[in-house]
Amino acid sequence: MIKRIHTPLTGEKSKTLSVGDYVYITGTIYTARDAAHKRMQETLDAGNNLPIDLNDNIIYYMGPSPAREGRPIGSAGPTTASRMDKYAPGLLDLGLKGMIGKGKRSKEVLDAVVRNGGVYFAAVGGAGALLSKAIQKAEVVAYEDLGTEAIHRLEVVDFPVIVVADASGNNLYETAVKEFAVNEV
Repeated sequence: MIKRIHTPLTGEKSKTLSVGDYVYITGTIYTARDAAHKRMQETLDAGNNLPIDLNDNIIYYMGPSPAREGRPIGSAGPTTASRMDKYAPGLLDLGLKGMIGKGKRSKEVLDAVVRNGGVYFAAVGGAGALLSKAIQKAEVVAYEDLGTEAIHRLEVVDFPVIVVADASGNNLYETAVKEFAVNEV
């Protein structure tokens, strides 16, 4: 099913999304990769507040390439989500509702998605130039010293993703494998 959502991604909105849904996101999302996640965890461990409010927000696991002239951002393809798996459950518990990446997630992350009424979206790997066309504005909002791994605030219009794990505990990687095995016989 095709759905369009506007951020913030509230629990009410995330619970309307099901695995396999094609979703077009409009609004604000944030980028954060390995180094930013590590820095956020260190910040939390020190008892300090994060530089962004995670509540009802979406983090895109992406480090952009430099912007070409006239564009707000360069190529903006997803990175492998499992690299953030040790941090994601804690961030979901703090109010994060959505994550965008590519690849499978750990059981701990999937459990945290269900526990917090969240969602894990996949963006198409290898399509960074195409995905960047949905990004209207990009600005560094935290950890500028990390370069491309800094946290960016993105303003997106119809950013295309697919629901891979939903708030009900469904996982597209599992259901797709089962469906393929049935159809293969």
